[in-house]
Amino acid sequence: MEKEQLKYGSDYKVIPMTSATSGVGLEVLPDLFVYNVNIVNICLIGNPKNDDFVLIDAGMPNSAINIIEATEERFGRNSRPKAIILTHGHFDHVGAILELIDHWNVPVYAHELEIPFLTGKQSYPEPDASVEGGMVAKMSALFPNEPIQLGNKVEKLPDDGTVPHMAGFRWVHTPGHTPGHVSFFREDDRTLIAGDAFVTVKQESLYSVLTQEQEISGPPRYLTPDWKAAWQSVKTLNSLKPAVAVTGHGLPMTGETLRQNLEMLTNDFDRIAIPDYGKYVH
Repeated sequence: MEKEQLKYGSDYKVIPMTSATSGVGLEVLPDLFVYNVNIVNICLIGNPKNDDFVLIDAGMPNSAINIIEATEERFGRNSRPKAIILTHGHFDHVGAILELIDHWNVPVYAHELEIPFLTGKQSYPEPDASVEGGMVAKMSALFPNEPIQLGNKVEKLPDDGTVPHMAGFRWVHTPGHTPGHVSFFREDDRTLIAGDAFVTVKQESLYSVLTQEQEISGPPRYLTPDWKAAWQSVKTLNSLKPAVAVTGHGLPMTGETLRQNLEMLTNDFDRIAIPDYGKYVH
């Protein structure tokens, strides 16, 4: 594809939402840096002493300059990742991706089942503003769901489970929130990058989003169409027994707090995560 064919969906727009941690970066591990963009997290994976690193997810619309600045502060002026790796393609995880591709000229990787949503072929289900939850759920009718067009810039993740330029990590298919949602796990130190398979903030609540009050929760309710698959994905991640978890929304969770909360979510997913009503609740 020619570069000029790369484009966002026609419904892409800036969403005027932020949180108390927007613009804040946190070194979770020496090679794992989390940066909050408005209401969503991006991750920089790699040792800041060299230039072999990747970016996981691409933030909110109109956030490219913030992501570039955070990257250069972490890895040095004019640094660029080897690739952008996507957990999934919702607007708040690919919101600045075209500007980042243009600036860095790097490839993008996603699960094979997510590719249609990233190449203009298929729209995500419309956000469910009727779902049980708080003000963010009600506002979700404004959220973009049309596919973006990345052309040949996006490639599928390797079939063998490895992740390009992320030695030691493997991708884990965790559908439910989207068909091709993936998480990333490193066995050596049991580090988990969960995306939106589960989150550590009640994402439907405006108060919780603003304050970032930590509370384990399932994937954002207003954009999750398959709750059976979502529950199975949480069971899969719990079986890995992670020691550190970084999620797409909310603060990182570690140690015994993570173990207890993820076990509770796995056992009581129907009570904690699945809404009492909504058009995707069966």
